[in-house]
Formats: sequence, structure tokens, C-alpha cells
Amino acid sequence: MLKSDLINILVVKRGVTQKQAEATIETIFDSMKDALCKGENIEIRGLGAFHVKHYDGYQGRNPKTGEVIPVKPKRGILFRTGKELRDRVNRPDLLTKPEGAKPEGSGETTPGENQGTPEGTPPVAAGV
Repeated sequence: MLKSDLINILVVKRGVTQKQAEATIETIFDSMKDALCKGENIEIRGLGAFHVKHYDGYQGRNPKTGEVIPVKPKRGILFRTGKELRDRVNRPDLLTKPEGAKPEGSGETTPGENQGTPEGTPPVAAGV
């Protein structure tokens, strides 16, 4: 899913204009970025939490030359899913493939399916 998909969902489900939806999404994301840059954690119930992790500096090594290189302290962002999202993603009915789905690499084809070209090459139109 892309940011544009979120904007389109807002337009369809809430009946707001495209510009209002873009402004809303941008405001939310900018607020999240600002909070993380300040070192604050973000928790969204039902979704998960973003945590800022502080890494101390250390002495690293160049694997080719063995030269010692100082690595500066830095911060990273971790995302930990919430229980509700984790449970929803792992629901048994979502883990199984829908009926009629072909197993990957089975070589089975259905009527009308491209049977003459190798995998990954587009079909050529007749008479070209």
C-alpha cells in the first residue's frame, strides 16, 4: 500500500476532497516524523509502536584492509506490532490459499492461459 492509496481510501470512505485527504495524511506523517526526530516514541493502539533506539559509538573495522574505523553514535527506529494486528495477520483463514489457487511452480495451466512462452516473457500478439 502506498501513501496515495491511503489518500484514496480517505476520499472514498470519508467523502473528503483529494486536497483535504492529502493534507490530512501529510499532517499525520509529518507529526510522526517530528516526534521520532525528537526521540519520542509513538504508540498506536491496535497497530503497534515506533521506538527510537540509541546506539553507542564503537570501533569498527574495514573488512578488506582491517583498518580500525570509528563509528559514530546513532539512532535507529524500531517498529513493534501490536497484539491485535499480529493476531489479525496470523488468522488461520488468511494463512491458507484460496480454493482454486495453483501451487507455485506446479506447471499447471488453465484454459486460455499463456502456454507457449517461457515464464517472465510477455506474450506476442498474433500477426505481429
